[in-house]
Amino acid sequence: MTAEQPPIAPWYKQFWPWFMIGLLGASVSFSLVYLALSIHYFDGTVAEDYYKEGLAINEQIAKQEQARTLGLSAALNADPATGDLVVDLTGESRPERLTLKLIFPTESERDRRLTLEHVRAGRYVTMLETPLRHRWYLHLEPGDGSEPAWRLTGEARFPAKAEIVLAPGD
Repeated sequence: MTAEQPPIAPWYKQFWPWFMIGLLGASVSFSLVYLALSIHYFDGTVAEDYYKEGLAINEQIAKQEQARTLGLSAALNADPATGDLVVDLTGESRPERLTLKLIFPTESERDRRLTLEHVRAGRYVTMLETPLRHRWYLHLEPGDGSEPAWRLTGEARFPAKAEIVLAPGD
């Protein structure tokens, strides 16, 4: 007497083959999505002169120390309604122009460089074409065309409700 074996269903009616195919399909799909995202949001490679840029950090520190020695600090106010950008500079330096570098943290093509004109005792003004939004790193330097002697740094989220303080870096 032999017991009759129940019939075995074909492979495509089984759970485990479809489970394995699903895992493989999901991993291929996720890989393709991540590949597309990494190509679209490519942030560049390491610069060829990264070593020189690393050595230049000492120059940046020296500029910030010079700003500290001169007792410099600045208060920045951005009016989103009019587009006015006003910087009040205090300390022992009053150049005719200032350069404000707005550095976007993740997309270098959004970086901006603004020139502010001296209007009166320590006040500098410029106009923005478009209002600022999101988070930015700020570098304020004298804008006389030569290598800047000092630098004030700060960070801001726009639109800002209060004034933004720029000081020598730590």
